[in-house]
Amino acid sequence: MPLLTNIGYLATCRDEGEQGAIHPIKDAAMAWEDDTIRWVGRESEIPEAYSAGPSLDAEGKMVIPGLIDCHTHLAFGGWRPDEFAMRVQGKSYLDIAKEGGGILSTVRATRQASEEELYEKASGFLREMAALGVTTVECKSGYGLSVEQELKILRVYNRLANEYSLEIVPTFLGAHTIPPEYQDKREQYIDLVIEEMIPAVAEQKLAEFIDVFTEESAFSVDESRRILVAGLAAGLTPKLHADQLTSCGGAELAAELEAVSADHLEQISDEGISAMAESGVVGVTLPLASLYTQEPSLDCRRLVKGGVNVAVATDFNPGSAPSYDLPLAMMLACNQGHLSPVGALKGATIYAAKAIRRDLKRGSLEAGKAADFAIIDAPNPEFWMYHYRPNRCLTTFIGGQEVEFNS
Repeated sequence: MPLLTNIGYLATCRDEGEQGAIHPIKDAAMAWEDDTIRWVGRESEIPEAYSAGPSLDAEGKMVIPGLIDCHTHLAFGGWRPDEFAMRVQGKSYLDIAKEGGGILSTVRATRQASEEELYEKASGFLREMAALGVTTVECKSGYGLSVEQELKILRVYNRLANEYSLEIVPTFLGAHTIPPEYQDKREQYIDLVIEEMIPAVAEQKLAEFIDVFTEESAFSVDESRRILVAGLAAGLTPKLHADQLTSCGGAELAAELEAVSADHLEQISDEGISAMAESGVVGVTLPLASLYTQEPSLDCRRLVKGGVNVAVATDFNPGSAPSYDLPLAMMLACNQGHLSPVGALKGATIYAAKAIRRDLKRGSLEAGKAADFAIIDAPNPEFWMYHYRPNRCLTTFIGGQEVEFNS
């Protein structure tokens, strides 16, 4: 039974307490068997049963639960650097979309890409994410926008789940935007999502969650409700892109449907915060998207004070958040979103796990949970977020096994 000793600071990130309570243990040790943690505590209190196995030395560094990126668009064709240049010259997200850019640009590139090409590209991202300490990744479709193209993306995620040690959590996002061929047939596309896409995804068991981009420029609250209710009936759990650009009632809809999470939320209303808190919906902040779109960031303290658990994710995609650097997103959640460093860590671990219903097995370092953890070259979360730099993750373990980043 392996034993990790000489841990200067172990962040258990248990669910108890508020956003800023991560229940650290100093001068700690941790034992695991196969892929499951058996004991966590102070090194001076190691039970005799766990002291005889092979010992690894954390060299006084910080140990955290494996990070969980609970909102990504992992598989896509192409990139959109031209839009970055347009934004820094003053064009808005909506301006770019009206000129044929944005999501539809990636839809065209993704439709042209083969399933194998998408798999190879996403595989490279996963290896680099693991090197950052990420051990669980939620992955959305939404760049196919036809039955076969959406299934193609979800099949990529199914293959990644079977071939990589990271936990892959697939989400169906057929209602990302209206595709070009349905621009004048909006209702027909919504019917296609409800009557053909959802049944096919459910029958082939290719996704666990269903998501909708609820926004004035995408799908209205009423349209989103229809789609999400159909997904619920097929066994898919709702998630929402909500209130990113306008306060349109997305958070209230998430609460009404008892969605597992509502993400973005930069324009959330006070009523939306209250409704989410009452229904237990996790709020997911995506500060990299705010950074790249040059829009105001979500004030996470509003949600925390209102009783909402706030998770932190990257929104990794080729346009509005072309980075999978979750520690960077955590730092921005502190600097721009006003989370405390420990609150950001809790948001990228146990609260992120709750946002994808993995909190019973992942997201904290406790006996009985998965032995997913990372050794970080920092004495505590405050220093890690304050003195941000790449490559602070020294080692990542998934299921008790050290990850070979370059394999």
